[in-house]
Formats: sequence, C-alpha cells, structure tokens
Amino acid sequence: MATTALTDRYAANLHGVLSCYDRIIVTGTLPGACYAGGMTSFLYSRGIRIFDYPRFAEPLRERIRERAQQVCQAAGVHIEHVNKAHIRKEELVARVLAERGDAPGLVHVISAMESCPSYKPWLDKSNGHIYLRPDMGKCLHYYFYFIDQEFGLCYLRVPTWAPFTLQFYCNGHSALACSLRREGIEFVQEDNAFLRVADLQRAQALADAFNPEQLHRCLTRYAHWLCPVADVFAQDDWHWSIRQAEYSSDLMFRSEHILVALYDAISRQAVLAADAPRVAGFLGKKITPTLAQEIGSRLSTRIEGRCIKHYMGAASVKVYDKFSRVLRIETTVNDVSFFKHHRRVEHKGAAATRELAPLKKSIYSLIDLREILLGCNQRYLAFLSSLDDPSAGERNLQRLSQPRVGVDPAVKGLNFFNTTDQALLRTLQHGEFNIHGWRRADLLAQLDMSASAMTRQLRRLRALGLIKKVTHTYRYYLTRLGRAAIAAACSLTRFNIIPAMAAAH
Repeated sequence: MATTALTDRYAANLHGVLSCYDRIIVTGTLPGACYAGGMTSFLYSRGIRIFDYPRFAEPLRERIRERAQQVCQAAGVHIEHVNKAHIRKEELVARVLAERGDAPGLVHVISAMESCPSYKPWLDKSNGHIYLRPDMGKCLHYYFYFIDQEFGLCYLRVPTWAPFTLQFYCNGHSALACSLRREGIEFVQEDNAFLRVADLQRAQALADAFNPEQLHRCLTRYAHWLCPVADVFAQDDWHWSIRQAEYSSDLMFRSEHILVALYDAISRQAVLAADAPRVAGFLGKKITPTLAQEIGSRLSTRIEGRCIKHYMGAASVKVYDKFSRVLRIETTVNDVSFFKHHRRVEHKGAAATRELAPLKKSIYSLIDLREILLGCNQRYLAFLSSLDDPSAGERNLQRLSQPRVGVDPAVKGLNFFNTTDQALLRTLQHGEFNIHGWRRADLLAQLDMSASAMTRQLRRLRALGLIKKVTHTYRYYLTRLGRAAIAAACSLTRFNIIPAMAAAH
C-alpha cells in the first residue's frame, strides 16, 4: 500500500512548502599565501629572510586595525571586545539591531582573541634548509556585521595575522526575504523561517535562483574593503570555498495545534526507526567500514523545539519544529566533497573525462549542491511520511473530551466513564440503527431520560461531530468519528478497565 506524503495528508492545513538555503559559511584564502610552501616561496621572491616573517606580518596587522577604526568611525559604530567564550555574538548583534533597525550598512563590529592558522620559521639541521612550517596561534579577529541589500544580515570575520584566512556568513532565508521585498511579495517571517508567503511559487523560483556569481561579487567587495592586504601578495581576489552549507525544506502549517501533535508523534519514532542503512540512504550513501562508525542519531531539545538529528561523517539530516508553526527538514554538510556527482574531471597530461567525482569546494558548486541537498530532504520527508501518525486521533480525542467554552450554547465534553454518557453511546451502537438511523423517540424508548434532556444530548453530540442529521427529517446517524470513538471507548472499558478492576478486587 502506497504511503501518503505528509504534504498531501496535511494539504488543507499547510500554507505550503518552501525549500531554501539556510546557513552558508564561506572561507576565503589568498592563493600563494594560504599554505606554508607558498608563503615561503613568496618571502624568498621578495628577498625577505624567513626568520623575519613576523616582522613582515606586523605592518599588515596594523593596516587591518587602522581600516577597522576608519570603517567604524565613518559608520558611527563602536568596536565591542568580547573576551568570554560563553557570550553569544548573535545576541549582541540582535540587541543592536533592535535599536538600529534593518537599514543596509554596517551594523556592529566585535573583536575577539581567537585561534588562527599561522606559520613558524624553521631550520632543518639535516640539510640546512630554512622554511616556514604550519602552526596554530592566536590573534585578534574582527567580526564585521552588516546588512547587505542582496543577502541581508551577514558577517565577515577578519584575522589580523597572516595568512589572513577570511570567513563569511550569510543566510539564504535572509537573501530570499530581500528578494521578496524588492518584488513586493508579502510574507511573515520569524527569525530565519517564513510562516507564510503570499506568492509561494514565485518565492520558490527566487530561492532556486540563488546566484554564486552575485555572491562572489559581494565577497570580493567586502574582502578588499575590510581586509586591505591582497595587494601585498599581488592578488586580485581571494579563493572562496564552501566551509558549511545548510539546505532546508519548510512545511508551513496554518495552526500550531496541528503541528504540535504531529511532531510529537513522529519525533518519538524517528530516532528508533532510523537505523544505519536508513541514515545512509537519506544522504544518498552506502555504508562502508569507514563510515559505519560515524553514523548515528540523537534527540536534543533547543529553544525553538525538539530536534532529531541523524549524522554520517561530514553530513547530517535533521528535523525540528520552529515556533510550532514550521516543520523544518534540513541537511547540513561540513565538507561538500562528501557528496559525489557526475562532472568534468581534468587529468594531468591526459584528456578531460566526465565521471562520478567528489563535489568541488568552490562557491560555484552551490548550484549542484542545492539539488543534492534537496534530494536528501525529500528522502527524509518520505521516511517521515511512512511513520505512524496518531496525531489526528489525539486531536479528535481532545475535541470530544474537552468542553467548548465561549460558544453559544457552551458544549460539555464527553466523559467516557460517566454512566449516563456510557448508556447513551452504547444505545447508539445498536444494530437496528445502522442502516436507517434513529429518531429521538427511538432513544427515549430505550433510555430513562426526559424528552428535553434527550434534545440537549442530541444537540451536544451534533456539536461534537459524533452524529449528523438527515436533511429534512428528524433522523440521525453516527459519523465515522462517532463510530470509531464509541467502539474504542466501549472496547477499552469492557476489555481493559473492568477486567483490571476485577483483578484488583
């Protein structure tokens, strides 16, 4: 039997589904200076002694500090230094945005002492060669937060020590929000999630049109502005590569009451049902001895809601509810070469061939990566659709048992253990009523109840959705919900509760 997809099952309760890049982190490196051998060759070509490397790098550090001061002074922004690891930079920026607003331009600058790659002069005593070796150190970093007209809130992390490896962050949902505003499409957004979009088809087209060339221009502009050292190394640009990418598929529910019960049901099953072969299948992989030890699942609770995460090596797929309105399925990759696709492969000394090869880390791989990550999300959505979904039953039980106040007249919920309610429900189950239904007089003949009380009971059962009235008659019949609820209540009482009470006696 085919499984109905969640998107079809809850179509009437959904604003729609939107798939979009979420977090994107890009690393910028200077060609020829981003590795120890390259920097060694650069120093030799400039006639700089290897052991004078720190003296060479210090003026560049001062150049970046001066540029940071100039940029902040021009924008009227104060540099805030953070020296404690538990302080979240996002919270500091959020407070500034609450006062400043979301106008384009520099928002805030944060400085912090953090670890960074570096080089160490070294003398090889075996052959007398002097060169630079890779090393790790600490230096002052500047986080320049700004609102870009095309990509929304972003930041550029600039170290003050060579080899000046930059880190850029943007969010695909913020970029999409900018595009929607430009086209005058109304939307409701909470944090990095859309709760509703007026023109969902156009929004999806804009999300799919995420342009790496446009991103590249943005990266180059901010890098030269905030890290003015490329000219020293005779470079026109940094090399930009993907460090981390997240792609989400959001099911936007109309009501939190629908999603809360649904997510509670599927989240409890997802961790248990997703074994290693399934997790590998979500990510389009096969289990190998190397990867088998890097596969797992875990449940965690976050501010936005409960999160189920399945991971395999450098990639993971997770599901969580955002604000009880959005069911988000998201695939994250920390090394895009984890995925393979068919592409042109260059060979040294031989003709290029087209074959299955790891995805390149260049930002221009974002186009192919989108299709790969979307496929992961869709496979996981199909898995979630195959899980048991008792959420509708839970909602129906609350609908029947909870009193309805604020309506005229107020309706009292059913008490399946109340003697009067039990007698009425069991009478409605009688076989002679199955085909032609019943009238009030038919029930009065079998129950010890006044005519006015019976009228109130029928009105109550109609309001709860247990019975319906035959048009232009005085006859009633049980609805599908009514038959299921009465059968379940009678079965529970007769075969579980009463035998348990008898055993206790």
